[in-house]
Amino acid sequence: MTILLPIEFYNRPTQTVARELIGARLVRMLDGQRLAGIISETEAYIGEADLGCHAKAGKTKRTAVMYGPPGHAYVYFTYGMHWMLNAVTETEGFPAAVLIRAIQPEEGLEVIRSRRGGRATDGPAKLTQALGIDGRLNGIDLSGTAAGLWIETGIPIPDQAVTIGARVGLNTVPEPWKGKPWRFRYLP
Repeated sequence: MTILLPIEFYNRPTQTVARELIGARLVRMLDGQRLAGIISETEAYIGEADLGCHAKAGKTKRTAVMYGPPGHAYVYFTYGMHWMLNAVTETEGFPAAVLIRAIQPEEGLEVIRSRRGGRATDGPAKLTQALGIDGRLNGIDLSGTAAGLWIETGIPIPDQAVTIGARVGLNTVPEPWKGKPWRFRYLP
């Protein structure tokens, strides 16, 4: 039996949420079709002090959602071409989120394949393209189904099956932030 992850799930330390999202199921209702996959890769971004986090610039129009209540989607556009999906974590007023980097598709495979031209969903921009996630979903409540995007329980993934390492793509971010072991990955 699958259960929607409640707000309380997200209102915890970001690294804990990032690890525990591994194995959860990301669900998107798109044009009446359920598209879903097991979350297999995440990254934690924690507060204004984290120089890899968007909140390093403080509260802006772009980052305002990160300062809001936990359990909401922070969807942003990057590199002038890609949407990224994050789940806001910790207490309201403290900017933190988990980037959902990859899923293993389970439902709606034909639609997912066609949206990706048959290519994989192992990257944050790839999964948003596959599931039709864009800026219109920024700020929605991930603990409810009304917006057509939510996260529910999935399959348990044991700690020994999860690798932990540095976050990806932080090439210009200085240490110690660049090398923080805040990336969680499951490869079956």
